[in-house]
Amino acid sequence: MNDIYEELKRIRILWDSLTILRNKAGITVARVETDSKSYVLKYFQDQSFRREIRNYRILSSLGIPTMKVIDRTDSAILLEDIACSSVYRLGSREDMADQEVARRIAVWYQQLHNRGFSYVAQNGSDLYDESDCFTLENIAFIKEKTGTQNVSAWRALERRFDAISAMLCNTRRTLTYNDFYYTNMMVAKDKSSALMFDYNLLGKGYVYTDLRNVMSSLSAEAGNTFLEEYGGYDPAEAALDGVVSVVVALYQACQRETFPSWARCLMQEIDTTFPGKIERLEGYL
Repeated sequence: MNDIYEELKRIRILWDSLTILRNKAGITVARVETDSKSYVLKYFQDQSFRREIRNYRILSSLGIPTMKVIDRTDSAILLEDIACSSVYRLGSREDMADQEVARRIAVWYQQLHNRGFSYVAQNGSDLYDESDCFTLENIAFIKEKTGTQNVSAWRALERRFDAISAMLCNTRRTLTYNDFYYTNMMVAKDKSSALMFDYNLLGKGYVYTDLRNVMSSLSAEAGNTFLEEYGGYDPAEAALDGVVSVVVALYQACQRETFPSWARCLMQEIDTTFPGKIERLEGYL
């Protein structure tokens, strides 16, 4: 708590009450209330998580809509409180099946990707890229952790690894959000716009990673509407992602102390659909 008080002193806001909303994994989120307004303060104990402060600056410089930033320090950011907004509301589970919301969020992703290409080309050298996890060393780590050393799909992947890595390296990068879900979304109350917030995982990547993340969370109808509004995708990127994303997700899962339930379907995929994905990708190598 003392750290939060220090950050509020640095921001120089006169506040009446403070409520801790979340304190987990090196990030503290608190509601800060004054006599007339309410704000949300995010304090980043972990140095690496402070990249979110920079990410707000990046998006603002590109004219990409974000939650309104009131003030910031080098380790905290003060944001508008959407729960008290007259214009926006927080996303809901029902939004995942709402075609109008899907259209609005597609516009936000269009802006992120279209404006992100030039930014990444000029400034992207130090941005987080989840596909950096796609290495032979990490594949070996996955096999050992999951006991799948003898699964034939891994041998098929390793035979084509150099060609896939070359394709991955040559695939154009843009800014990617990487963390789509309704809990990170805000929607205009009249549904005239929608956007994502919480930019801790914002980084660089290829377009289809974001499209996959969105469409896997939306209903089938809303997903089709999203893609229609967004404007389609490169099938070669989709084929590449079908292979690379499995390795990236399994590597992330294997780093946890307890293997997460969401990764179990990926383990089943290694013996079933994964070999077919490798074969389809071969047509683009």
